[in-house]
Amino acid sequence: MSRISGFNSPLLLGFDHFERILDRVSKTSAEGYPPYNIEQIGENGLRITLAVAGFSMDDLQVTTEDNQLVVRGRHDQAQEADRVFLHRGIAARQFQRSFVLAEGIEVRGASLDNGLLHIDLRRRVPEPEVRTIQIQGGAGQKKGGPKAPLIDVD
Repeated sequence: MSRISGFNSPLLLGFDHFERILDRVSKTSAEGYPPYNIEQIGENGLRITLAVAGFSMDDLQVTTEDNQLVVRGRHDQAQEADRVFLHRGIAARQFQRSFVLAEGIEVRGASLDNGLLHIDLRRRVPEPEVRTIQIQGGAGQKKGGPKAPLIDVD
């Protein structure tokens, strides 16, 4: 089954990059662990909160790679070796969760509090830039086009 793209319009030139990003997002959203929230903090702030109960700061790694925020969790296997579980209901598996960052989003910091990993993001609002585009005429035409002759009125 082929997917119909919303970016096929001739008015949307150069948006194939966004289409690839949306494809990546839809593939990574199928992962279910760890669960997370995304909330807006202020006018230009975002916070991603991941439920990482059982992971310490040493078990977690937060990186950015090519406009992606990547969160990895891995338990120290040496600590797990000497423990005997009668029932294991708390997930202890390693994970990797990726979030695609839009242009202009920067990671401000991360903190771990009561089993929740908070990652704070900020959207940089660029100053609007006004640019004048020079109009070039065809062969034999000067800037401003042909001028009308001056008429002397007495």
